[in-house]
Amino acid sequence: MVDVQEGLRRYLSPDVAQALGSVRRRIRRTAQSATARHHRADERNSSRADRQATPVPGAGVVRAPPVSRIPAVNVASVPQRSPLRYPGGKTWLIPHIREWLGDGCELLAEPFAGGGIVSLTAVMENLADRAIMVELDRDVAAFWRAALEQGGKLADMVLGFEVTAESVGELECNPSADALAHGFRTLVLNRTRRGGILAPGAALTKNGENGNGVGSRWYPETLARRLEAISAYRDRIAFYEGDGVAFLESLAHVSDIRWFIDPPYTASGGKRAGSRLYACAEVPHRRIFEALADSPADFLMTYDCSEEIQELAAEHRFNVARVEMKNGHHALIPELIITRRSLFA
Repeated sequence: MVDVQEGLRRYLSPDVAQALGSVRRRIRRTAQSATARHHRADERNSSRADRQATPVPGAGVVRAPPVSRIPAVNVASVPQRSPLRYPGGKTWLIPHIREWLGDGCELLAEPFAGGGIVSLTAVMENLADRAIMVELDRDVAAFWRAALEQGGKLADMVLGFEVTAESVGELECNPSADALAHGFRTLVLNRTRRGGILAPGAALTKNGENGNGVGSRWYPETLARRLEAISAYRDRIAFYEGDGVAFLESLAHVSDIRWFIDPPYTASGGKRAGSRLYACAEVPHRRIFEALADSPADFLMTYDCSEEIQELAAEHRFNVARVEMKNGHHALIPELIITRRSLFA
């Protein structure tokens, strides 16, 4: 795995390397100072809302976004590269990613890495020279550290583990401070809990696929192959554990980066699924939009079809397309794809 502060300097342009080298110092902020900044931002936004209180013809009307000309793909038709069963995963989005990155890029940044399917696909299909994944959730971060730094050992642990309700329960009740063991525990819980949910209180799978119970989504040989494939690309993938929004704000001025942004869905007027699916679900959505509006860099964002997000996109004059995708219950759910350029509609 490439270290953010040191290794990336070797192969990125000087402005990107210099910016990345300062990320740790800029992202390590105390909770007190972060809270103070958020309060100041809320005050600025309230003041701005007061100044804009005068009615404007057509303001406040959110039109239904056009449907993307690229449909959501059946996930079975796309290479499954991530070992994680991540709720809210973006395998269905891969055709859009391929078109967006069709001309290639030097560095793809994913500040809400989650299952990492976009970064993995971009690097493995040579859509991006390098990728950097950022994740705040300490359990998910532990998995990516283990996968990128000790992928072979992690694969051996997967092949040697017998999944039973008892063995998973013992692992769940005995977290380890060892990085490899922590990453393995995350993978096991992700593959054996209902829907892959890692948030506190998530239950283990009872019936599962074909009635196979807790082990119904535990495919050791398949998972080991995916881990070995990731290891083969580890020199082109960097990982950083930290606040994705702060990371974005620190590097938004660098034009050489392309951003894929898929935050937890917690915006008002939407399904707010992120609040129950993820341990780290609180996201300042306006800060994301403002950072991108001030940035020269290209980006692609995904969100649920919420009123708040559509209003933010309209306010910042971003392009929005809608994709109808199927959830785990085969219901059609609209998702938004937000870009600076008009790409899909």
